[in-house]
Amino acid sequence: MNAANRSTGQNVIVVVSDTLRTAFLGCYGNDEIDTRNIDKFAGDGALFAKAYPESLPTIPMRRAVHTGRRAFPFADYRPVPWDNVYIPGWQPMSRNETTIAETLVQAGYHTGFYADVPHYFVPGMNFIRGFRQWEYIRGQAEDRYNAAHRADEKLLLKYVGGSDRNRHHIVNVRPEMAEEEWPTARTFRKAIQFVQENRSNTPFYLYVDTFSPHETWESPIHYYELYGKLEDRIPLPLNTHYGPISQNPEFEPYIPTLRANYSGLVTMVDRWFGKLLDTIDGLGLRDNTTVIFTSDHGTNFADNCEGVVGKPAPYLYPGTMHVPLIIRYPDGAGAGSRIEDLVYTLDIPATILDICKCGGSIDGQSLDPLMRGDSSWTDRGYLTCRYGNTVWYFDNEIWFFSSTEFEEMRLFDIRSDPGCTVNIAEKAPDLIQRAKAKILDDAGGALVTYERKGLTDALGRPVFETK
Repeated sequence: MNAANRSTGQNVIVVVSDTLRTAFLGCYGNDEIDTRNIDKFAGDGALFAKAYPESLPTIPMRRAVHTGRRAFPFADYRPVPWDNVYIPGWQPMSRNETTIAETLVQAGYHTGFYADVPHYFVPGMNFIRGFRQWEYIRGQAEDRYNAAHRADEKLLLKYVGGSDRNRHHIVNVRPEMAEEEWPTARTFRKAIQFVQENRSNTPFYLYVDTFSPHETWESPIHYYELYGKLEDRIPLPLNTHYGPISQNPEFEPYIPTLRANYSGLVTMVDRWFGKLLDTIDGLGLRDNTTVIFTSDHGTNFADNCEGVVGKPAPYLYPGTMHVPLIIRYPDGAGAGSRIEDLVYTLDIPATILDICKCGGSIDGQSLDPLMRGDSSWTDRGYLTCRYGNTVWYFDNEIWFFSSTEFEEMRLFDIRSDPGCTVNIAEKAPDLIQRAKAKILDDAGGALVTYERKGLTDALGRPVFETK
């Protein structure tokens, strides 16, 4: 695309909200949480009812969305030095894989990237490839933005536990701080500024990624009060141990407070996403801008058959796996529709390249045919995913997950048991074999299991053994 016809291209904006569970969105059936802007956006666009990640958690999912290539099955995991997360698949994008932003730059697009997700910006991750304008908005979670040793010891008493995360949180974020100064708001404000300043510098590709409502779970007080009683707010847990609540029963009394703060963060994301949409529409860009909204995964609040809290890898229940995916086209195609086909977040980059008329080597499918009711869409029939040393399979009939060695198996008949409440693994070996065969087929015939050892190499990286 040369300078003479740049203005004819379509703008694309992708917004990712980390750990945003579908069960907390009105457009996905929730009638308690205020998500008015996302709900209205869903009414103006197409809502994908069965969207799932192809790999988890944070970084593996984003590797796929930034490149259009599957991160599954993590066959070449190599830990990155200077990180604080070491889990299979948590590594930079391959140098041999072109990113979506790089492809669009070559096609004449201006590109922008704004995120407050700390993991993006660990040295060596290099997710900024292809972005002309980008900024890391500091201060989320355990981000070492301000000096933790200066944390007010009296203020620390308000929080459950004494982790370093608590110290980093309270020197970065304070509940009485003006909402506009919270990292979520600053991320969207930067995105809004990008749109305002580049409204005549089109076409552009803008990628916005906010860490909220990921832990740490403390929302501004005026959002918390929408969902919880102020007198119950303190002592405040910023996060919880991952796993069945029975393993950490001391946290069970805090679940209502965790939910209330999480819900408040969801509503804060909704408000600022609405401000971004208002900017797009107010500048007259709606008729030439596709907007895509999604998440990487959800979380749990002991609301599943094993009472699991958080998003631990061995427990891939719908609360973790089911993610929102909503797309609004400028021409209104698919507006108000609810699409039931099985789709990946991996399909987002394929869709972007399709509507921008750009080629590229990708693994996903463009969602454009589903948006337009075109029969060229190829039904997958099933989905697979990996998180740590756990694999997952779903085909509209069964929901299955187990270790990569196919132990600790959970199997659910999703037709009669959509909430995954009764494990039938011992009664259905044929269904287990079906899931196992498809997982191995997608993995190229074998899965590598990574076992962490209590050692580090010269750079401080943990050592893993494979089997």
